[in-house]
Amino acid sequence: MKESNGQTELNVTGMHCTNCAISIHKYLENKGAKNIYVDFASDEVKFSDIPLDQIPQVVKGIESLGYQVGKDKESKSTFWSSIELKFLVCLLFTIPLWSHMFIHVPLLHDPYVQLALCSPVYIIGLFYFGLSAFRSLWNKMPNMDVLIFMGSTAAFIYSVIGTYSKLGHDYQFYETCATIITLVFLGNVLEKRAVTKTTSALKDLIKYQDVKAIKIDEDQEIEITAKELKAGDVLKVNAGNQIPVDGDILEGHGWVDESMITGESLPIEKNKYDAVIGGTLLTDGNIRMIATKIGSKSVLYQIIQLIKDAQGKKPPIQKFGDKVAAYFVPIVITISFFTFFITYFIAQLPLQQSLMNAIATLVVSCPCAMGLATPTAVMVGLGRAAKQGILIKGGSTIEELSELKQFVFDKTGTLTTGDFNIKAIQTFGIEQSQVESIIAQLESYSNHPIARSIRKQLQEVKSYRIIFKEVNEIRGQGIFAVDTNGNSYSICNAKIGKKDYSDRYDLTLTINEVVIAGIVLEDQIKPYAKELIQYLKDKNIRPILLSGDRQSKCERTAQRLGIADVYWEKSPEEKLSILSQIKKNGPTAMVGDGINDAPALTAADVGISLGDSTHIAIQSAKVVLLNNDLKSIEKLLKMGQHTLLTIKQNLFWAFAYNIVAIPLAAAGLLGPMLAALSMAFSDLIVIGNSIRLRFKKIK
Repeated sequence: MKESNGQTELNVTGMHCTNCAISIHKYLENKGAKNIYVDFASDEVKFSDIPLDQIPQVVKGIESLGYQVGKDKESKSTFWSSIELKFLVCLLFTIPLWSHMFIHVPLLHDPYVQLALCSPVYIIGLFYFGLSAFRSLWNKMPNMDVLIFMGSTAAFIYSVIGTYSKLGHDYQFYETCATIITLVFLGNVLEKRAVTKTTSALKDLIKYQDVKAIKIDEDQEIEITAKELKAGDVLKVNAGNQIPVDGDILEGHGWVDESMITGESLPIEKNKYDAVIGGTLLTDGNIRMIATKIGSKSVLYQIIQLIKDAQGKKPPIQKFGDKVAAYFVPIVITISFFTFFITYFIAQLPLQQSLMNAIATLVVSCPCAMGLATPTAVMVGLGRAAKQGILIKGGSTIEELSELKQFVFDKTGTLTTGDFNIKAIQTFGIEQSQVESIIAQLESYSNHPIARSIRKQLQEVKSYRIIFKEVNEIRGQGIFAVDTNGNSYSICNAKIGKKDYSDRYDLTLTINEVVIAGIVLEDQIKPYAKELIQYLKDKNIRPILLSGDRQSKCERTAQRLGIADVYWEKSPEEKLSILSQIKKNGPTAMVGDGINDAPALTAADVGISLGDSTHIAIQSAKVVLLNNDLKSIEKLLKMGQHTLLTIKQNLFWAFAYNIVAIPLAAAGLLGPMLAALSMAFSDLIVIGNSIRLRFKKIK
């Protein structure tokens, strides 16, 4: 058991299908738990909002439902206690029982032999389904095991009475009892394996944490696991090896494949002092690095936790399915009772036929398909998005994505790169080439991002070389210098100086406090920004620009991208107020990257943060784009659309199957064995449709 940040994690064994997960989920809801996540395939149960001193009572409650709560994940059940072994044992006894209908072997037709073959299967079913059924009824949360146990018990008891009363073969349905139990076990085995596949993307990420590392200790190389590393350890990574933990490069050079984190297919060049992420692959080169973030502080761990937390957040569409599933078992039992009553007492069918119809009605019903419809699709959708560098923090976000009518964008760092080009230089009484040379020489003394961008664009004129004896950079203002002849120079914010030129220029260049040039900078538009805005318009989604930058810059950017609605020079508080007004016109997404965007990201229906954003922006958003690619927003919307479509398809099948199958069974058109088989494969159809989302081409 783990307790962190108000969230409790338990390792619960004994869950064999989604119905078990639903039972535990309902129990925790009744206890007041929030953020509940129950995964029967991995034996994980997580919840919050229950005080630590009440956890032992909750554990006892879960165990009273028939499950075992282990101390850690190493306490998982072995093969000898697994559902796979139970299925194989039952199958061993069921095959000869079932085959007597096709092979004429006198011994197999003997009722006492059939009783001997059926009894082990029924006893296994009694302890497995029966105990679960009794516990669920005791806790007033009837589950599917009640239906299975009632159906198999009715067939078994009826057959035993027929055997000892010597009423003949017409009163013996041992093969029906054994086949029902065996087929349900088969369905549970297949369901558990299939659901495991829906979480494969998450498991692939977890595997990246379990790697070897070469630690440098007093010039000796020691191979250890990543889990043994500590912050400050110096590591060696060779070409072809995975980077074991987050860290910084101390020496060396290489190319790193970060596709498992960002979805970016091309390797990224890394040099001294660059940061690297644990789990990524060094495709070329050799580096020596220092571990900075390990365990729960690492990027990969936080991504995995985000995905796990997201899987526990239900979309609104699931609530309808959950409500129906809650009343499903009592309704089916009632239908089965009336089936027997009507067929035997009113239609006056033979007792055995009436009983078989009632048993088939119990067995054919499938509440599990309803329970699986949403979580399996959400797991696959979240996993596929994560592999493309898109972190979606919750199944509820998927449904919200499909309803968006407006997209609000920050400007700098979101729609634009933050790299500035000189758009225009206006000179006053001095040649253009001389101005450009002075600008390039002054900016060479600064490491500011704008200075680096300008240096890339301008070249120094060798014939106009100035020797500066004093250079001073004042943060937020500009660069001030004095040459060997005593002349003063400055390139600074257009607001600074004797006169404010900010209405026309971004920077001014002065010599001896006389303005000799005005400079207009232009932020570069990010790749795919224009195409994204057009895509949103084609989908009847209104794009809006909301920025703290100057009016001229915002309007120029909006014009280049085709955005009609523009807000400029807005503080974080003003952004929040404007967003609240915008939301009145329909569901709204906010895309941003800075601290000043965090309040708006939180207030939006869907907040979308870029992967290189500030930590607070990432925490405030519901979606994080790890690869910082605006095309990912288009992928995000398409993934949300297809995931929601898959959920609707699953729910349609789950309801349609039960609506059609239960009346057929009640009418005697589906025998108990065929009903059990249909029930098992109903789950698999739902899961199969969800798995299809992993591979389908999304347009």
